[in-house]
Amino acid sequence: MFGKMLPQTRLTAWYGDNEISYSYSNLHLEALPFTPALEQLRTKLQTSFNMPLNIALLNLYRDKNDSMGWHADHEKELGLNPSIASLSVGSTRKFMIKHKTKPHLKLTLPLAHGSLLIMKGSMQHHWLHAIPKSSQDCGPRINLTFRNILIRQ
Repeated sequence: MFGKMLPQTRLTAWYGDNEISYSYSNLHLEALPFTPALEQLRTKLQTSFNMPLNIALLNLYRDKNDSMGWHADHEKELGLNPSIASLSVGSTRKFMIKHKTKPHLKLTLPLAHGSLLIMKGSMQHHWLHAIPKSSQDCGPRINLTFRNILIRQ
């Protein structure tokens, strides 16, 4: 962050097709093969929402202190208007979005166990999102974010 190496504020795991690699925030991840459960979820999401998905980034928020700062998922490997399916499992956490140029446009959504959030179209061009630290005690939450990495030929 800002040229300094800092520990991540959550734990992550990376799964995907054919050992796809992905880089973001100065991290380089090599994908593990999809587990049968992840493959089943991916197939259901692809079919239900007509979205190609070839990777899954799993984030473990261990307690109220784990967080994810404001950002947009705009890496070139995701393409122009990426589609991201985000499934929450475990404790409820606040998901916040705000407009990049109009700070009065903002929204907070409680993502409870089983919540599915779909981000697509031009959202990543105009909006930032975050999972802030919580002021209240909370248990662990796993966030499974399925997306599609463009494969270079």
